[in-house]
Amino acid sequence: MEFSEASYQIIAELLAARTGQQLTDNRKWRLTSALSGVFREHGISNIDQLVCLLDASSDPSQPGNLANEVVEALLNNETYFFRDKPTFDQIPQEILPILRERRARLRRLSIWCAGCSTGQEAHSLAMLFDEQKDLWAGWSIEILGTDISKKAIRTAKNGLYSQFEVQRGLGVTEMLCHFDEAPDGWQLRDNVKRFSRFEQHNLLTPPPRRGKFDLILCRNVLLYFDAETRSLIFNRLASALAGDGYLMLGAGETASARTSAFTPSGKRASIFELGGAAKANQHEVALAPL
Repeated sequence: MEFSEASYQIIAELLAARTGQQLTDNRKWRLTSALSGVFREHGISNIDQLVCLLDASSDPSQPGNLANEVVEALLNNETYFFRDKPTFDQIPQEILPILRERRARLRRLSIWCAGCSTGQEAHSLAMLFDEQKDLWAGWSIEILGTDISKKAIRTAKNGLYSQFEVQRGLGVTEMLCHFDEAPDGWQLRDNVKRFSRFEQHNLLTPPPRRGKFDLILCRNVLLYFDAETRSLIFNRLASALAGDGYLMLGAGETASARTSAFTPSGKRASIFELGGAAKANQHEVALAPL
């Protein structure tokens, strides 16, 4: 389906204004397919017609706002359980043992899955803790999943997934251990869901809470932003991370070339620690008089 360059620019600007994400030329090809559901819902035949109707959708607070629906449809909610397993496996094999030792006195661990989409990443972490419940007995474990998509967060909270979704990243044994079959798919069990909570959050805004996180996962999210926006988000993430905490990006993603807020964590793939300036800034804030 063809559409004018002017219509493309209007939709790209809408997405950037609401989320900071860039609708680059290499994503233009999926524009029509991504918006097909919006077309059916509103009886719209093409993108140029959609753009004309967007002018009448001026109040983003309204639930039925057409612009909101367009933005939701354009968000990439690609995710699956234990995504990029070699990278993810560093969490139970290396990161959690270190954090368990460092937090042994407080017995409290806080993890933020930023850009969590429909929740599989946060629930994957919860499965790890549930499988090691004896090791973490007496600990307070908090896994916070956030995403800008209201629809994705609703799915994450429900923990109900299709057969296709649960089979992506999970073996049969894991699936049967953590899920119950339901009429509409597979329902995550409460003993796993109890570790996680979810809320809507925009990465361009301040972190979702004042306290520091021990581990932040922001995987395969930043590639949708331009360099300036990525730098802003890295600074947001740095302000939310404990001084001795860890940031995990997606496989192949890097922070060191984009910001001075983080530095690679040894030879660990896609894992970063706070850079010297960011650590110093946190120390200054901690010492500042109330």
